[in-house]
Amino acid sequence: MKKSVWKNPFFLIGFTFITLMLVSSFVYTLVWGNEVRRLYFLSVDGTVVESSPISPKWLFPFGTDPLGLDMLGKIIIGAKYTILTAVIIAFLRVFLAIPIGLILGTFLVKYKKYINGWIDSFHYVPLTILAYFLLEPVLWEPFEGFSTSIMERFIIEILILTLLIVPILSALLGNEVSLLYKKEFILSAKTLGAGKWRIIFKHILPSMKEKLVIIFGQQFMQTLIIFIHLGLLTLFLGGTDVDYQMVSDPPRSITYEWSGLIGDSFRYLLGAPWIPLTPILFFSATMLSVSLMIEGYVQATSGQSYYLKKFNEANRKTGEKKLKKVEQSDFQKVNM
Repeated sequence: MKKSVWKNPFFLIGFTFITLMLVSSFVYTLVWGNEVRRLYFLSVDGTVVESSPISPKWLFPFGTDPLGLDMLGKIIIGAKYTILTAVIIAFLRVFLAIPIGLILGTFLVKYKKYINGWIDSFHYVPLTILAYFLLEPVLWEPFEGFSTSIMERFIIEILILTLLIVPILSALLGNEVSLLYKKEFILSAKTLGAGKWRIIFKHILPSMKEKLVIIFGQQFMQTLIIFIHLGLLTLFLGGTDVDYQMVSDPPRSITYEWSGLIGDSFRYLLGAPWIPLTPILFFSATMLSVSLMIEGYVQATSGQSYYLKKFNEANRKTGEKKLKKVEQSDFQKVNM
């Protein structure tokens, strides 16, 4: 029995966190712009007891960076850039892959083996490395400064990170479509004279609704992971601000997006661990929220637990492999 997804506690928890981050980010920028609180030192009776970077305190729950900037303020400002960009990329990936997958699974079934063989080659190329080489000329600030605007750099990065995944995602959806054509309700529709386009819009797409929502959530999380990888390679969302002076500052993020906060502060992991761990914590919390939303949506629409189902399927496959090994060893003993 289907229930409203808005009544599922898992979905509500995840949705509330992401909504809270986005709303607070826009409100913060609307009220204070991109200004971040500073705290250079703490003093007691006129004596300095701690200077920046200052460890987490009550008024600064995530501490400050080496410049005295409040880490929580930077996180809130960068939330809209990080989350919304990941949402756009995930949406475009699924949106572009759906028609291609339908064509592969409906009209090009004869060539599926060859197409999948060609697309499988993409799995052997690390996506982060490929994305780095394609984006480095765009996002790394040259000596003379950027020749593109920040909006243009965002658009180029969104397009590249989208198109790199579309072939793989299209093949996945194409295989899913070809499997659906073997279902009894599709065969019955064919027998009753339904055309291919009617089958696609009346049967295939409605049957894939839950699958598409899950894929969208997975693509969102994968995009966040790519952001983290690129951040560690000092290639930040929207562009990397590079200082070419004789005594230069390290590369920094222009927008305070979270991958940049990791990349330009990871060297402080031992001395001031709260600086890189704060954006890592919010990355993790965002991905957990999306996982909860996926779980809540599947529970509301199918009445089953998505992750419990995956766990049971993994255990079943492991059991089948062990059973085959036992049967093979018994067969060998009989023939000895």
